[in-house]
Amino acid sequence: MKTAAIHYQITPARPEAHLFEVSCTVSDPDADGQRFSLPAWIPGSYLVREFARHIVSLRAHRRGAELAIVKLDKHTWQCEPARGPITVTMQIHAHDLSVRGAFLDTTRAFFNGTSVFLRVEGQEERPCHVDIRAPRGRPYRAWRVATALPRAGAAAYGFGGYGAANYDELIDHPVEMGNFALASFRAHGVPHDVAIAGRQDADLDRLCRDLKRVCEAQIDLFGRPAPMRRYVFLVNVLGEGYGGLEHRASTALVCARDDLPAKGQKAVSESYRTFLGLCSHEYFHTWNVKRIKPAAFTPYDLTRENYTRLLWAMEGITSYYDDLMLVRSGLITQDDYLELLGQAITSHLRTGGRLQQTVEEASHDAWIKYYRQDENSPNALVSYYLKGSLVALCLDLLLRQKTRGRCSLDDLMRVLWQSYGQTGTGIPEDGVERAAATLAGGSLKRFFDLALRSTGELPLKPLLAEMGIEMHLRAATSAADKGGTPATAVRSRPRAVLGARTADDNAGLKLTHVLEGGAAQCAGLSPGDVIVAIDGLRVNTRNLEQRLSAHSAGSRLATHFFRRDELFVTQLTVVPAPVDTCHLDVARHGVATRRRLDSWLG
Repeated sequence: MKTAAIHYQITPARPEAHLFEVSCTVSDPDADGQRFSLPAWIPGSYLVREFARHIVSLRAHRRGAELAIVKLDKHTWQCEPARGPITVTMQIHAHDLSVRGAFLDTTRAFFNGTSVFLRVEGQEERPCHVDIRAPRGRPYRAWRVATALPRAGAAAYGFGGYGAANYDELIDHPVEMGNFALASFRAHGVPHDVAIAGRQDADLDRLCRDLKRVCEAQIDLFGRPAPMRRYVFLVNVLGEGYGGLEHRASTALVCARDDLPAKGQKAVSESYRTFLGLCSHEYFHTWNVKRIKPAAFTPYDLTRENYTRLLWAMEGITSYYDDLMLVRSGLITQDDYLELLGQAITSHLRTGGRLQQTVEEASHDAWIKYYRQDENSPNALVSYYLKGSLVALCLDLLLRQKTRGRCSLDDLMRVLWQSYGQTGTGIPEDGVERAAATLAGGSLKRFFDLALRSTGELPLKPLLAEMGIEMHLRAATSAADKGGTPATAVRSRPRAVLGARTADDNAGLKLTHVLEGGAAQCAGLSPGDVIVAIDGLRVNTRNLEQRLSAHSAGSRLATHFFRRDELFVTQLTVVPAPVDTCHLDVARHGVATRRRLDSWLG
């Protein structure tokens, strides 16, 4: 007997009011009263976001007759006992421009299933059918649909029927609706769509050519065939923006308009390189975290936090490969890649929290810390994305060193794919370490204890030296200096720094973050303080560095500031910029070095 599907219908009912209408029909509800719930978080973004808070109204009925439905907790409802079919209908407010929720206005619609589709408790494995409806009215006649959700009656890019094998698959396919631009390409035979919402005039042919190279390089890394039959890049273009969220056969992205390749542009600009890196990152997740995933995520429990110490591997290894795939696919040069790597090391060294929090702790505490950052976060947190990527770099170079080039992180990822990704088995918390030790031919405990479970500095310099790359550190030449390159000029006087992150304020210079051990903290300044004058002269973000660097290190300067509505004065001691800015050089040239670099970088 064929299992009856759960039927959903979603309509952008009132775009001007940002309201979706969503219904869920169950043919044979629980005789004791069917329960429904909405996820509290979305996989890939580790924060309980309480999507149920966006529900404006919810009601239940059977063949037109109203049914009682009681809310049991923040995201669970129970309907009165009834013989099926029963339907629950919701009005959902959708005005979240991020990739994590749902959005609707008169220009476009977007949703993740976690924000709009109720889970029918006890029937999660049943097939799901979704009718995606168009909004009513002449302005919406040209709208179409972009999603990797399998069609079940709908025309290509059209409104109508779509299907999923179960609830987990249903909520893992975001949907874009509107007058988006559409371009397509094939990567090793797999159709890929790029749907771009928002005003833009990009070179879509070039974008597809470049993405094809990145996608094929990643498919080749893990081995053909690719694990999806079709893939969709859903891109929302804004004046400013950056972000992405992975799904099993698609990704939702936000980018700045200038990040896309301009027509006639031949070089890979810094902003376009950033966008390609974002696409590469989310595409790599097709394997790493969507299929190679921690045991804690198999299956996901979307009602509460799912704790794991492996986010350094899921996000960090992915962050390592995102730019690596750009150089391996020939989109950027090896020198470009070493510049990006130098910038990543610089960013890590400028994070005081690396001395307080281990990367395993950062993974476990993502739910309460990484996604809820405050004024002290730079002093207390380390990024499992950033440090995780540098741990992955070290592990890659270490495996190459210990096996004389026979094994690398590529081999480790293929082992994880075959052992866990293709089998659907979750990785135990020590699974990555055990697989790496097997490839290395011996214990790597000392490395992993240092890299994952301590706040000690990573062995970047000696491992890079084995590849013929020299790591240099210097002081930043300006607040805009991201590292990655040598200093362009020698300063006559050492640059001085405040030891704080700042923003302009009508009254002066507002401190947003005060960094551990810096001049501002030592002077007793706090986040939220507004500095109005240093050494008797008005100060703002544009002249701060000039004011400080006009004095030699150790000078004490009278600093006037407002804390709330009270004016105070303190003595600020001038401190030189720390030596925390990295650039990398190929120090040893020759056939052996070139062979090692080509094996690593392609």
